[in-house]
Amino acid sequence: MEIFDTFKFSAVDIIDVILVAILLYYFYKLVKGTVAINIFIGIVIIYLIFKVTQALQMTLFSSILGGFINVGMFALIVVFQQEIRKFLLMIGSSNISSQKKFFKQLKFLKTEGSAVTDVDVIVAACTKMGSTKTGALIVIERNNNLDVIANSGDQMNIAVTQPIIESIFFKNSPLHDGAIIVASNIIKATRVILPVSNEKNIPARFGLRHRAAIGVTEKTDALALVVSEETGLISYVKDGQFIMFENTEELKGMIREDLE
Repeated sequence: MEIFDTFKFSAVDIIDVILVAILLYYFYKLVKGTVAINIFIGIVIIYLIFKVTQALQMTLFSSILGGFINVGMFALIVVFQQEIRKFLLMIGSSNISSQKKFFKQLKFLKTEGSAVTDVDVIVAACTKMGSTKTGALIVIERNNNLDVIANSGDQMNIAVTQPIIESIFFKNSPLHDGAIIVASNIIKATRVILPVSNEKNIPARFGLRHRAAIGVTEKTDALALVVSEETGLISYVKDGQFIMFENTEELKGMIREDLE
């Protein structure tokens, strides 16, 4: 009974543990499958060694590791800059999204951006372009506003239709180079220059279109569709991860689910 009396847990302690567990879980989701996971594991190992050397009173070694850990906090911000940015965007987007849903339920919020993106039209256009091996890159805006990225291209305000998408990416079209950004079923920009991912584990067979799609989805919560000019296959990119699709119905279902 004395052991249990020594370790008394209050409700605040339990909440504290749960919050830390949630924080670690989301951070793991962000770094899973990237080079950052190896860095994260390395940091955990160094910290555990530091604690062991402290317990064994190895003064010199523990002081060296302690200095490394103290300075390392600033290095972590640089090393995990992309992951921290993505984590903050995820938290902010979740809060904004939940607020929008709340106001929409109360019918207090009426916005011009309430139009539903026509997934059928976009996928049909990608399928048609894939059959002729016409390269294309389509970015679909979600919670994060993409105006800053859209400003790198030509500003548009065109309703999404299959002929419009196909004409934009037609090989002789002056607008075919770069990406288009779709928001609330409106093409808001064409010839957009996207940030290119620097991940080294992207297969060499994927070109700049795929790297750009991965780059924009790493930095924002946008979705991206890529039509390969070499193979005609459609790639769906979300959170920096891409999936190759041949079943269009499955692709449509996944996009609708992610947009909701």
